[in-house]
Amino acid sequence: MKLSTWKAILLLVLSFSVVLGGILYLDAPTTIVLITAGVVVIILSLIWGIKWKNMEEDLIETLKSMLPPILILLAVGMLIGAWMMSGTIPLIVYYGLKSIDPSLFLLITAIICSIMSIMAGTSWGTIGTVGVALMGVSIGLDVPLHYTAGAIVVGAFFGDKLSPLSDTTIMAPAMAGVKLVDHIKHMLWTTIPGYVISLILYVILGFQFGGQIENNENVEIILSTLNENFHLNPLLLLPPILVLVLIFLKKPTLPVFGVGIIAGVLLAIIFQGRELLEVFNALDGGYTDATDVPIVDEILQRGGLSSMLGTVALLISAAIFGSPLKTAGVIQVLLDKIVEFAKNGKAMMTSSLTLHGILFTITGSYYVTYAVIGPIISPLYDKFGLQRKNWSRTMEDTGTALSPIIPWGVTGAFVADTLQVSTGEFFLYAPMTYLGILFALFYIFSGVGISRNKV
Repeated sequence: MKLSTWKAILLLVLSFSVVLGGILYLDAPTTIVLITAGVVVIILSLIWGIKWKNMEEDLIETLKSMLPPILILLAVGMLIGAWMMSGTIPLIVYYGLKSIDPSLFLLITAIICSIMSIMAGTSWGTIGTVGVALMGVSIGLDVPLHYTAGAIVVGAFFGDKLSPLSDTTIMAPAMAGVKLVDHIKHMLWTTIPGYVISLILYVILGFQFGGQIENNENVEIILSTLNENFHLNPLLLLPPILVLVLIFLKKPTLPVFGVGIIAGVLLAIIFQGRELLEVFNALDGGYTDATDVPIVDEILQRGGLSSMLGTVALLISAAIFGSPLKTAGVIQVLLDKIVEFAKNGKAMMTSSLTLHGILFTITGSYYVTYAVIGPIISPLYDKFGLQRKNWSRTMEDTGTALSPIIPWGVTGAFVADTLQVSTGEFFLYAPMTYLGILFALFYIFSGVGISRNKV
């Protein structure tokens, strides 16, 4: 059984009202707000005749789809703990402070993360490794952390969108029936402008930090404290090199992170003289040793499996919120409306972009939205003589690029938890994540950058 159109729309409006009201007005915990919105949807759906068994089955399926990213999330927490204990991240911070000009730091951060993400094909891997280290450098250089988080996100997701190794870059064209190379080339229209604007922003923001390193006593304090607390040597770079090489060789992410964790554990024992129990405690609760230098402790004291449990709870509550909407037929009702009202190509493309953006905002998972509506929308592009790569690009513009700034989404929660900067603090400094949508709309209405089928 599916709900009528007005009931489906009412569910959507009520659930969004609860989420926005709870988060923006009450400033309540996001997890509780999402669960509350989910309960509202479930209760109304039961009253209107939707069976609990069907909602339960869809919820379990949604949670199953979230299991791989949840496992990666936990692995990243342990990876950070291991690399802190081994001295790997402290070494990267040390080298960064000695070599990076503060005025160019944000620009260099975005470019470094771009290169790594393109090569490795993973925004998560980039953020959880190089990104964490760059946040430490940011603290030492007195560059605001929300600036740095924005630059890391832009670099990581620029690379993720354009890498042929990325799961989202592979999945979007697959769901639309488009060749991978054609998809990547077509994304340049919406991705490059936002990326260039972001880089210009980082150059402008960097002006205020020019010459700062000569007058920054914190840098010398951090360098000397890291030297005193860790045995620093180039061999400590082995774990990130291993991870980068294995990911580039297309090895599965979870086992690769496992290799990185093991390498970090071994280096912590060999070079830092740590006991196995100390290392295990770091894997669980993160690096907790105090140096009695507050700014250094702020850099080092992070990571651990337990640091990610709040994010896991957030993902589960997001499933409780989004899954009943799918069961009740809200998604299908919206799709039917597109078919009904789309009288021309522009209207259809605008409606498709809006629909995917809304559904992605609700679910926070491109694994769900790409798979659910990707194949359904694709034939509409054929109907209006438009190439399907327009649609695969739209999915990434309103999915992959948008993902780090949806607080309750799988990726947004991961970014905020790993970099320890909330979405609300950094999203303005990651313009590429939302400018792609604006450029996409401009192209739709101007006709520029829109590929049509040959008659």
